Amino acid sequence: MRVRQLQLTDFRSYAHAQVLFDEGPSILVGPNGHGKTNLVESLVYLANLRSHRVSSDAPLVRQGCEQAVIRAEILHESRRLLAELAIVPGKSNKARLNKTALARPREIIGALKAIAFAPEDLALVRGEPSARRRYLDELLCSRFPRYAGVRADYERVLKQRNTLLRTAYLAKKTGGRGPGGAEMATLDAWDAHLARHGAELLSGRLALLEDLAEPVAKAHSRIADGRSEVHLAYESELGPDLTADQDVLTARLGAALAAARTKEVERGTTLVGPHRDDLDLTLGSLPVRGYASHGETWSVALALRLGAFELLRSDGTAPILILDDVFAELDATRRERLAEYAESAPQTLITCAVAGDVPERLAGARYDVWEAEIKRVL
Repeated sequence: MRVRQLQLTDFRSYAHAQVLFDEGPSILVGPNGHGKTNLVESLVYLANLRSHRVSSDAPLVRQGCEQAVIRAEILHESRRLLAELAIVPGKSNKARLNKTALARPREIIGALKAIAFAPEDLALVRGEPSARRRYLDELLCSRFPRYAGVRADYERVLKQRNTLLRTAYLAKKTGGRGPGGAEMATLDAWDAHLARHGAELLSGRLALLEDLAEPVAKAHSRIADGRSEVHLAYESELGPDLTADQDVLTARLGAALAAARTKEVERGTTLVGPHRDDLDLTLGSLPVRGYASHGETWSVALALRLGAFELLRSDGTAPILILDDVFAELDATRRERLAEYAESAPQTLITCAVAGDVPERLAGARYDVWEAEIKRVL
């Protein structure tokens, strides 16, 4: 898989942009703040319907404009896809494939598979659990696009349930009698929905983790020269001995919600479910958070992304690889290890402020980026 052509309209700093890309590595060179990352961010968004830099859509639309448009011509074996996405903050985005409108924007997920590595990925190791949950869910949806709907259904039910719990909490706080029988019956119904959708999402994450553990461990061994094997484990309030069996997970999640009911009403929020889970990372026998050095943290973050790349490739579709301003952050050994992976990708897009930061083995097409203008020079 590769992107042949990318067109942007009113995306970030670009009023209009059109870029033709070749196979293999393409290097985008320019000072910070001139639009290199904006360009690759558009492809990350097209692949995941989420930016790797911001949590909302509003910053993606050029100031003063109502929407941003991403168009990409994608080649996969003998197939050609034209994927188009209109980002409309505050409203529903609109998506088209080969000029046919899609009923839901999430139906475009899977048209482009991309793995991006950026300095922000240190948050996968050092940051909050939400970053690791997002990592799992984006990879899960990339492998099996139907999980985008599963995740959306879970988030919808969670929002409704939290609204009901918040109402009950405020009623008690202001001296009311608290939720009555009718409200509790409604909450019981939302419990059932949350358990069902949550179990489906959780089952997908657990199955994914079983497939992902080995590629991540191998990638880390290669990057870190075999020092301290990395281990992945799913962490949930449902317990450590989780099975991917959806019926079993539905029952366990339902029981956990019932047990947490009193505390949830007291706090006005849902305290049990996949939205509170975590991915536990260890090096040898020690947790990565709090024990790993700066270099080890980079190695684990790299391994998570490159393991995901290898997993998608083993499924039969090698994704494009995006390396956003990372070579300057790595020592010589990690640069070379990363370059080895980049060489093997069907297409790699690299951003950097200084071309000399990129290993010579990745010399390929070069584009100079200056004040949101893109010029191919090699």
